[in-house]
Amino acid sequence: MRSVLFYTAARFMVFLVTAGILFLFGARGLLLLGLAVLISGIVSFVLLSGQRDAMSTAVVSGVRERRRRFDAARTKEDG
Repeated sequence: MRSVLFYTAARFMVFLVTAGILFLFGARGLLLLGLAVLISGIVSFVLLSGQRDAMSTAVVSGVRERRRRFDAARTKEDG
């Protein structure tokens, strides 16, 4: 769960920094938001790939654990 929160916070920070830089260069309104989303997405894809992999691993293992507990409870109920 911690890796998910860290990745989300890092993405948000990249977006804010990108928007701030674009604002300094004169982008305003929808242009600012659109460019910030596009550029920060590309930057995050490159810079945060390791963190994204860690988050993905955490999410997949959490889903597997929940599925295992669900299956165990279901078989216990059937027996």
